[in-house]
Amino acid sequence: MFSIIFLQAGGASNIYFFLAMILVLFFFMILPQMNRQKKEKAFQAGIKKGARVVTSSGIHGKIADIHESDNTVTIETAAGKIKFERSAISMELSKKYNNSEVS
Repeated sequence: MFSIIFLQAGGASNIYFFLAMILVLFFFMILPQMNRQKKEKAFQAGIKKGARVVTSSGIHGKIADIHESDNTVTIETAAGKIKFERSAISMELSKKYNNSEVS
């Protein structure tokens, strides 16, 4: 199928078209995803004890313990304490709560 497309259009213009498509794909899809992953990794590394967080499964709680040896955190919820992988923490709520109290 691609050989038919190459034969129908000019030879050099197709190469430039595909290079332009790859460049657009990189700048609009790959680069933002890489930046998002860097920010998420920095956030997960900077989690501190006592922070209110939400896990990727939607569980709200407060970080009770951080275990560096196996890269897990223990979250205290209303039902008790649950141990999660550090990568399961999706966002911090402490800043949101602090801003609402000031207003």
